Amino acid sequence: MDQLREYAKEIFYHGLKQVDPVVAIKKYVRRNGHKLIVNGNDFDLVNYNNIYVIGMGKASAAMAKGLEEVLGTMITGGIINVKYGHSLPLENIKVIEASHPVPDKSGVKGTYEIVDLLKQTNEKDLIFCLISGGGSALLPAPSEPITLEDKQKLTDELLKCGAKIHEINIIRKQLSNTKGGKLAHLAYPSTLISLILSDVIGDDLDIIASGPTAPDTSCTEDCYKIIDKYGLNECIPNSIMSYFEQKNNEQIPHPRHPCFENTHNIIIGSNIQALLGAKEKAVELGFETVLLSSFIEGETEDVAKVHTAIVKEIISTGNPINIPACILSGGETTVSIEHDGLGGRNQEFALAAAIEIENIGNVLVLSAGTDGTDGPTDAAGAFADGTTVKRASEAGMDACYYLARNDSYNFFKTLSDLFKTGPTYTNVMDMRVILIN
Repeated sequence: MDQLREYAKEIFYHGLKQVDPVVAIKKYVRRNGHKLIVNGNDFDLVNYNNIYVIGMGKASAAMAKGLEEVLGTMITGGIINVKYGHSLPLENIKVIEASHPVPDKSGVKGTYEIVDLLKQTNEKDLIFCLISGGGSALLPAPSEPITLEDKQKLTDELLKCGAKIHEINIIRKQLSNTKGGKLAHLAYPSTLISLILSDVIGDDLDIIASGPTAPDTSCTEDCYKIIDKYGLNECIPNSIMSYFEQKNNEQIPHPRHPCFENTHNIIIGSNIQALLGAKEKAVELGFETVLLSSFIEGETEDVAKVHTAIVKEIISTGNPINIPACILSGGETTVSIEHDGLGGRNQEFALAAAIEIENIGNVLVLSAGTDGTDGPTDAAGAFADGTTVKRASEAGMDACYYLARNDSYNFFKTLSDLFKTGPTYTNVMDMRVILIN
């Protein structure tokens, strides 16, 4: 199993290389003298007095590093908000560390520094906005009279109930002074180029980081539907419910506002790119490989059962591929938190899978977040195999009990089966690698 574990890590890391932010920036942004080529579009730098860089998200520091390597001293200045521990040394861009997934005061401070910078710009300025996963929590600017504490409470409830990221960000947009295209509105009439690492299924521009530079396609009625769906009416602060009642469905800025004509939103990395890279390595290592989908979502435990059913089919019938086999999938599942354990959706996936493949030999499961952080833990994910449940029992742990308690982190920590990468400085959702030898 040690060899399979090493293979799984090789496959995962090769996938990560395909979405390296520095490499991605240089792929999409090139400079030839005073001509800047961004995704095939030409920008004459002679037409601009200043170049500013703003950003938000777990990968924004690495993205800014790539942009500095392209533009160098041509960058006038800038401000980016990153998650604690995800900063990098930059030359002309200020880095502010803040909390994720629940926003904090440092995030609010950094956001309003970005807002103040944008208010000073004009039509002779070029602004790069670097957006990656985590950007929504790292760009908090609650609409009055909503407070930061209200937003923190709301975020915590949405995470606990198992709401999808699309649903969480629809609500966030309606309560923010910067999300839902409002950052593009603040930057107008400057030229705004948003370079985006997608961490949402479908790469929807208005959902990634709650769409600060994309037109908003949602309204307050959508928020009511989500709140009702998860039975959150009694959990959400009264100030937020009152705000929804007073707010009409008018979209500000309107999707046809001229600020969006001056905005260029470009996705430079996504989950499918990482998965295709992982597939390339798996094939190179000799595995017949099936890439299921980069669109996988749903309750984590249910998704794990589907994956392990495919494992059993391969072993039993040779369908859809033969052994040695590699199953790859991506996307973002959800965990409805019912107890006070510690873990994340990837560790929970690995634990649920371990229960399903108990006593099945030569199967290795790795589920991990591409950002290096799974839930509120220091692990990216975890490994599981056919011996996991037995080894846990010998250590005095019942796998089903730990799964029911949402305590996958402590389960895998005891077995030394956590997968720790540290910050990867990228973020394109999750990757699952299942090997059958």
